[in-house]
Amino acid sequence: MYQQMIFVNLAVNDVDASKKFFTELGYTINPQFSTDDCACVVISDTIVAMLLSKQRYADFTKKEIADPARTSEVLLCLSAESREKVDELCDKALSAGGSGTREAQDHGYMYGRAFDDPDGHTWEVMWMDPAAVQG
Repeated sequence: MYQQMIFVNLAVNDVDASKKFFTELGYTINPQFSTDDCACVVISDTIVAMLLSKQRYADFTKKEIADPARTSEVLLCLSAESREKVDELCDKALSAGGSGTREAQDHGYMYGRAFDDPDGHTWEVMWMDPAAVQG
């Protein structure tokens, strides 16, 4: 069966700083699709973040590029395999230069936290009890 992928394209202020941040979270950079003005961050087999310099990002749109430090252009949510993995990734993000965006949300069957990367893009990390999903 075909596995559809998602490529999330984000404008960043400093490609090298963004690469450093995401590798500190444990993700890898695919050098085949990375240049001085673009970093290909492999999050999973089906999720890739393309971190583009604002100049390179502008090649793909005629719209004004949002400033994620001032406005919200998207909320990105990653799943985690456990509550502990939610905390682990968010704590790594804070240690690597990210900032907390809100308190943890604990609903018993679902637990999540969020952080902003150094450019201000908001990343949520969420765990949900598989039993809750099934029924």
